[in-house]
Amino acid sequence: MNSRPHSHILRAAVRDDALLVGGKTIAELAAIAGRTPFYAYDSAAVAARIAEVRTMLPESVELHYAIKANPHRDLVRFVAPLVDGLDVASSGELRIALGGQTSPRDISFAGPGKSDAELDEATTAGVLINVESFREIAFLATTRSRSGRQARVAVRVNPDFELKSSGMKMGGGPKQFGIDAEEVPRALASIGVAGLTFEGFHIFAGSQNLHSAAICEALSKAYELALRLAPDAPSPVRVLNLGGGFGIPYFPGDAALDLSPIRQTLADLANRARRDLPEAKLVVELGRYLVGEAGVYVCRVIDRKVSRGQTFLVTDGGLHHHLAASGNFGQVLRKNYPVVVAHQVHGGPREIASVVGPLCTPLDVLGDRMDVGVAQPGDLIAVLQSGAYGASASPAGFLSHPPAVELVV
Repeated sequence: MNSRPHSHILRAAVRDDALLVGGKTIAELAAIAGRTPFYAYDSAAVAARIAEVRTMLPESVELHYAIKANPHRDLVRFVAPLVDGLDVASSGELRIALGGQTSPRDISFAGPGKSDAELDEATTAGVLINVESFREIAFLATTRSRSGRQARVAVRVNPDFELKSSGMKMGGGPKQFGIDAEEVPRALASIGVAGLTFEGFHIFAGSQNLHSAAICEALSKAYELALRLAPDAPSPVRVLNLGGGFGIPYFPGDAALDLSPIRQTLADLANRARRDLPEAKLVVELGRYLVGEAGVYVCRVIDRKVSRGQTFLVTDGGLHHHLAASGNFGQVLRKNYPVVVAHQVHGGPREIASVVGPLCTPLDVLGDRMDVGVAQPGDLIAVLQSGAYGASASPAGFLSHPPAVELVV
């Protein structure tokens, strides 16, 4: 698929036609990293995005960071003081969250397959456990009766609606996530009988959505669903996590999400909650939206070859570090992430070339027949929009190449 330079590249910082991240050129960052490939995350860009979201949220609505988007320890430590809480999805992420300054009171643990050991660890730490099955409730009840340790729980609800136009649907219909809405009253009764500390609901319908109307509809429906379920709860709702799903533009034709309608919807819901759920705090949980546009993935051209008229730039990086850019992380039809020759973003001689990695698979493609600056062995290639679901979401062990370095700048 031929593609002209993406519109988001025009918003990237460039000096003398060289891409900048955190005020440094990619060549300067390569020297700091010591080798390629590497990821670089712009802390100022993350802070600016969080500040932008803060101005959109009503004062009474909390902002939480979903660590699964990017669990790099230094990045989480940077983000944690800027948000109101962290959401984790494994014991490994829990330890990262607890290793910073975030109180266990402000950490929640979600995931459809929590092991007994993870449930024990979360209970001991005192974080909020988003229970997603009757097995989890029964285990926590047994733990309480055996050891006296009291679990804080919220019910993750599989809603009876979907987030329309969502890149990944995580609610509505049959799903492995959460407890089906029609089964939640029975789950709430079990929580009450078990004597667990009930705190609220987690309702997450989908992710990577660029349509504000769809997000507003999902937020409103999640609120209404919580109101319907609240009378069956063993105690008042103190936390209502409405999810998020805010998307970022990756591909040609993508438009940035318009936050204005979402701001109004959340303001309306916050006003209603003061009356309907007076003890509850509303939470918006975001991951990709906070960090995705702040990261780049950088690899080095190691060979340049032409096969039957098609130019290939073979690099030392690929799908083992950046599965999403290869099109193998949820894309139905492969589309190119924005990819540039780092020292020649807009100008200089250009060509149509495919950027591929070193792996022995035809899937190892970072950019397919893209309009890029002419590159030679030794030149650096940058993949933009790479701050979320990059290194940690990729099969780093495939073919046993070294892992990518990660920098927060």
